Amino acid sequence: MAGRHPRVLLNPKALTSVFLVFLALLQTGCSSVFFYPNNTTYITPDRLELDYENVFLNTADGETLHGWWLPARTDEPAKGTIYYLHGNAQNVSAHILNVAWLPPQGYNVFTIDYRGYGQSTGAPDIEGALHDVETGLRWLAEHHTDQPLYLLGQSLGGALGIALANEWVQRNEHPELNGVILDGTFSGFRYIAREKLNNLWLTWPFQYPLSWTIPDNYEGTDRIADIAPVPVMIIHSIRDGIIPFHHGTRLYDAAEQPKEFLQTDTPHAATFVIPAYREAVLEFMKGSL
Repeated sequence: MAGRHPRVLLNPKALTSVFLVFLALLQTGCSSVFFYPNNTTYITPDRLELDYENVFLNTADGETLHGWWLPARTDEPAKGTIYYLHGNAQNVSAHILNVAWLPPQGYNVFTIDYRGYGQSTGAPDIEGALHDVETGLRWLAEHHTDQPLYLLGQSLGGALGIALANEWVQRNEHPELNGVILDGTFSGFRYIAREKLNNLWLTWPFQYPLSWTIPDNYEGTDRIADIAPVPVMIIHSIRDGIIPFHHGTRLYDAAEQPKEFLQTDTPHAATFVIPAYREAVLEFMKGSL
């Protein structure tokens, strides 16, 4: 009927869940919405016929981080080392399939769980996670410096990786990064928080004050340009239902040359199920030397 407004129907359980989320946001700020850890072990590298070493790192603020070192599965010297930063849910054992294809291609892989994830101690937040990813990179710098070094971040891991690479390059740290690969990464912590809050009627009026609880000095679009001259590859899917495609184009536009954009057509964080996308990443790494 003309002039009638559609009604929004929520059952009591759904309304209660939304209200609880809203209360949590008011009490803790938006930082907590980026982290959904658990300590379930989903799969270990040996189940994928990969050699691996458990690595435990102590942070300066008293936490212990767990990681996996996966050596290249080749008789030849490794072509390089990939520092992999995973997404915001579960833990590294749920994400390992995203990089399990790299050791057979001749690349070492090192990956860690942020504090509060898997076997890592503590509770996650943005500042703590940024501290953790630098701790992992410093371990690599001390133990594995004889191959080209690449950073691969997916989703949240890419956002953390931009800030890490920015500071690593600006401080002239060694070993130098040979390339940064960002897959399905949001373009800013505050930016996506406002975007997500805008989509929910209960939080829409609070999208700005709640997002102000997030540190404003780690927005990817503000930091990515200073990664140059390290080559950057940005991967984003037109079918990404979690991080919309425009986040990838925003990052690409903000980055300086040398840069490359790979448009994909898979669900979020499913890039590497497609052989052609794997090959594009291999070619990028070869071309970055």
